[in-house]
Amino acid sequence: MKKLASLLLAGLMSVSLVACGKGETPAEETSTPAAEASDMRVAMVTDYGDITDESFNQFTYEACKKFAEDNKLGEKGFTYFKPTGDSTEARVAMVEKAVADGYNVVVLPGFAFADTIAETAKDYPDVKFVALDVSEFDLLKALNKDKFDLKNVYSAVYAEELPGYMAGFAAVKMGYKKLGYLGGMAVPSVVRFGHGFVQGASDAAEELNEKISINYAYGNQFFGDADITAVMDTWTNGGTEVIFAAGGSIYTSACEALAKTGGKVIGVDVDQSFTIDKKYGEGITLTSAMKGLEATVKTVLTGIKEGKWDEFGGKIETLGIVSDKSEENYVALPETTKWTETFTKDDYNALVAKLHAGEIKVDNSIEKPEPVTYNKDKVSVDFQGNIK
Repeated sequence: MKKLASLLLAGLMSVSLVACGKGETPAEETSTPAAEASDMRVAMVTDYGDITDESFNQFTYEACKKFAEDNKLGEKGFTYFKPTGDSTEARVAMVEKAVADGYNVVVLPGFAFADTIAETAKDYPDVKFVALDVSEFDLLKALNKDKFDLKNVYSAVYAEELPGYMAGFAAVKMGYKKLGYLGGMAVPSVVRFGHGFVQGASDAAEELNEKISINYAYGNQFFGDADITAVMDTWTNGGTEVIFAAGGSIYTSACEALAKTGGKVIGVDVDQSFTIDKKYGEGITLTSAMKGLEATVKTVLTGIKEGKWDEFGGKIETLGIVSDKSEENYVALPETTKWTETFTKDDYNALVAKLHAGEIKVDNSIEKPEPVTYNKDKVSVDFQGNIK
């Protein structure tokens, strides 16, 4: 991870918000699928969403598109493929189409691609597969193996508990005492976000000698709807001031409820303030628990272009805090965070330094979807399980 980290440090926090229409035309077939610096052709396959989901698909798409433009890969140097349905069969079909169309680097964002990788990577040894957030557990389960050995696959996963911790700590230090966590499906990444959030909020409550309460639930899906909004209304009407919504577009239900009461939302994966504030009102986004998607895509694709695949292939790397400088890490709070006198940018930088130094240990266990309740005399957690 140190090699990958060293390539990242200059540009982690720059998230490009480019136009997101499907403007690329699939390239013609080619008989040389192996990626070389001179003929690199990148395809991205979406998971259950599309490139306007304001989350993993969209920001991975934008990162790939920007890389192709910056490196002048040409009109047929990048495109994306959207499966016809939410199934492994549909995703496999799109990978096969991408390879048939001559694409030799395939980018796959999201945990749903484990089975797809298991079914396709071994059949296309000259194609380089770049997976984002596909865990070792999911890959080994899909492969029915006890050791990962696909040399043409690289997967970057993230220590979600760390940005979750930072977001929870920041919210309580900013003065909020009634919090909520709305996860999507209780998959490992969503569970880690929530557990870190509770631990961060708990540590801040202990530091301030304040009592706080946290509503905690999973929507059992990655989109908002009327039923979930109704539950969020009960939270906000009961006094919940801030909701951390972690799971695709499930944030819409949290925002619809919060907008009625003047509450705040915490975004996830990327800096969601640009999208959320535009939809629900300027300033509604308190902060976002971010992963460095653009930085990861840029670093790995640059490595491929420069002939350095050996530094990535066959690896599953967990990316997190690699520096005591906040702008140099794979997980972070964004510059758009609504800093306050009680939690300033300097306070945030000091928190990152403590996390890097190991002065603060954040639990990353995911055995149970229910979070550990820390400092029970200060923190009350109402765990509601799956609300759908």
